[in-house]
Amino acid sequence: MSNEVIKRKLQGEVVSNKMDKSVIVKVITIKTHPKYKKQYKVSRKYSAHDEKNEYQIGDVVIIEACRPLSKTKRWRVLKKATKA
Repeated sequence: MSNEVIKRKLQGEVVSNKMDKSVIVKVITIKTHPKYKKQYKVSRKYSAHDEKNEYQIGDVVIIEACRPLSKTKRWRVLKKATKA
């Protein structure tokens, strides 16, 4: 049995990179209404750590949960997602 922890990963679009070593990533998820069964989009913004300031606005990236890095940063940018 390994001690490897499975961390949560999300995919989203960079909407702001004005801070040093940080980006804001907008993640869109699709939810289903419990009564009417209609599907709808819900978006949420996450502050993510970008060590080298390499991601620009509009990039689709994958972020991973990590230890708290600051008051709001709980995510780290892993890599740029490939466009399908």
